[in-house]
Amino acid sequence: MANVKFHAGESFPLEMHKVRIIQKLNLIPIEERLRAVKEAGNNTFLLKNRDVFMDMLTDSGVNAMSDRQLASMMEADDSYAGSETFSRLEKSVKNFFGVKHFLPAHQGRACENILSKIFVKEGSIVPMNYHFTTAKAHITINGGKVEEIIIDEGLKIRSSCPFKGNIDINKLNAIIRDHGAQNVAYVRMEAGTNLVGGQPFSLENLNDVSKICRSANIPLVLDASLLADNLYFVKTREESCKNMELREITRKFAEASDIIYFSARKLGFGRGGGICTNNEEYFLKIREMVPLFEGFLTYGGMSVREMEAIAVGLDETLDEDMISQGPIFIDYMVRELDKKGVPVITPAGGLGCHVDAKAFLDHIPQNQYPAGALAASYFIASGIRGMERGTLSEQRDENGNEPLSNMELLRLALPRRVFTLSQVNYAIDRMLWLYKNRKLVEGLRFVEEPKILRFFFGRLEPVSDWQDKVVAQFRKDFGDSL
Repeated sequence: MANVKFHAGESFPLEMHKVRIIQKLNLIPIEERLRAVKEAGNNTFLLKNRDVFMDMLTDSGVNAMSDRQLASMMEADDSYAGSETFSRLEKSVKNFFGVKHFLPAHQGRACENILSKIFVKEGSIVPMNYHFTTAKAHITINGGKVEEIIIDEGLKIRSSCPFKGNIDINKLNAIIRDHGAQNVAYVRMEAGTNLVGGQPFSLENLNDVSKICRSANIPLVLDASLLADNLYFVKTREESCKNMELREITRKFAEASDIIYFSARKLGFGRGGGICTNNEEYFLKIREMVPLFEGFLTYGGMSVREMEAIAVGLDETLDEDMISQGPIFIDYMVRELDKKGVPVITPAGGLGCHVDAKAFLDHIPQNQYPAGALAASYFIASGIRGMERGTLSEQRDENGNEPLSNMELLRLALPRRVFTLSQVNYAIDRMLWLYKNRKLVEGLRFVEEPKILRFFFGRLEPVSDWQDKVVAQFRKDFGDSL
């Protein structure tokens, strides 16, 4: 966003774009919202979009495209093999990261599947700053074990640490010493720790990890799906990078990494993904897997129209006005809620505003899924769909025991260039009302619990009639208002 000061002294986001195409929204009455969430098994993933007013579930594949992206989609070459569309995307990716090799995949978790099958063996260790649900699932299915070695500050709700997503160097050295480098499949750095508040890591930390990995001959894998946010934070928070161009920072990220994968549903604002490397050996191994799981090497399961849009979107990611939109809107929402006492992750990270459900609903035990209960109750109160990021998003171990999550978060994602400031203020207002009435909210319990990725399609029910009480209090306070 542009550096604009206001005469009145207030500080709020200023959109550096204008709206040219709109999509009508619908805000249904609270009684209908209660019906909808019950039909969805109190799982916001199972809500029908027709019942959702503002969709803050994710920023994956739902960011607004630019006029240049939409125009580029009309140029697509839909040849099965050797299309000009792929050549344009390949050139864009190589130019963006400064890499020799690019292989397409239909999205980020497809890349995780391929990398896990190649590198993870029974008993392998995969250290990372923090896990992501699908990344962890692919690793464990292939016999590996995830070791989270984020710095201690990364698991604190309130903090002034600018890079809470950093890897703890001492912990990394200890894992290599204790398990042996030969048993470490790879080290994974997630640019923007999704499950603990979208917190970034520093370029300095990435370089430190890279030196250790290369001295031990361990591949360093960068999940660059949320790289745009991480670039913004490095540019604005890391003193040594403040005078660097975004392209230079991006290239330095790539130079420190042995393999890069990304979901273009986040990075590039299209629907696809890919894997990049300068390592010839890794490239040849990965190349064999792409046709097996994704499609031919010049489309990788992607629509050619989406590929054209991604090529343009990556170029636009090097525009500071574009990549700052998300972090600045998120920062505004976090600061406004924090001022009113609502417990949120600080400092504001990327991806979305993260509400601390453990503190918000401190009367609900973790085995009754407070983050899930907060997501359900917030939808009832507002029509806004957020995502549970807590114990419900974990999975049981081989003995059926349920690990309790380090954090219980309600993530309110802010897709880029989608919502206006007035809509964000509405989201803040309804959260403040719910916080005032938080004691009405109680827990949830599973009635249908899948074994893998249960948060996607599991179903739950409230432990009491607390949802009816929330609706009654809303009507008492708001009358016939939606």
